[in-house]
Amino acid sequence: MWPGRPDEPVRARLRRQRWPDVVYAIGDVHGCLDQLRAVEARIVEDARSYEGGKLIVMLGDYIDRGPDSAGVLDHLISPPPPGFERICLAGNHETIMADFLEQPRDLAGWISLGGDVTLTSYGLVPSRLANLGEARRRAMLSAHVPRQHVEFLNALPTALQFPGVTFVHAGLRPGVDLDDQSEHDLLWMRPDQGDDRNREGHMVIHGHTPGSEPVLLPTRICLDTAVCATGRLTALRLSRTGIRIIQS
Repeated sequence: MWPGRPDEPVRARLRRQRWPDVVYAIGDVHGCLDQLRAVEARIVEDARSYEGGKLIVMLGDYIDRGPDSAGVLDHLISPPPPGFERICLAGNHETIMADFLEQPRDLAGWISLGGDVTLTSYGLVPSRLANLGEARRRAMLSAHVPRQHVEFLNALPTALQFPGVTFVHAGLRPGVDLDDQSEHDLLWMRPDQGDDRNREGHMVIHGHTPGSEPVLLPTRICLDTAVCATGRLTALRLSRTGIRIIQS
């Protein structure tokens, strides 16, 4: 099922030519709804001094490992804070869940990546699900996972590109046009598989590779601060005045 099926459809890759007044990117949430609400509240407070367009970009991995994946998806399909637009990108965990809901076969593979707590957040018991045949498993999933969540997972794009900056879950190959990037790389690559040499002024903002602190380099910024382990969900503000790190 993963990482990356040869026959998988390519998700949308978004491009915008004009920047809003301020953009906030939020790293991997992994089921930590309280931290998401906390960092969103700090973003709202921080954005009070900006009068133009305000955008929140979610960098993927909203589910698995943390206690309330279902609650996080409920939050993300609800309207963003007043005055904001929100764009949610796909992470590898969302594609795993979407694939499993479509073809619920490799339960052990998903559980190995934290899918058991996601199932529990929907009121399901993973051990009972494991003992069911595929047809009954699919029926049980359909009864517990809201259709809106399934549609949200299936519709997530993999990247958002502005002039000079690309937002993506895992990474971007330098020197390769966004349309020609591998879906697998956008969702699964690690920084040591890429190239941190100068990207001709292009910045990549991503998550996926956890660390205790955000990584700020001339060519890329990683915002995955392992919220399930550290308790810190990290966001980044980008505006004409520069960048600022915001944490829950």
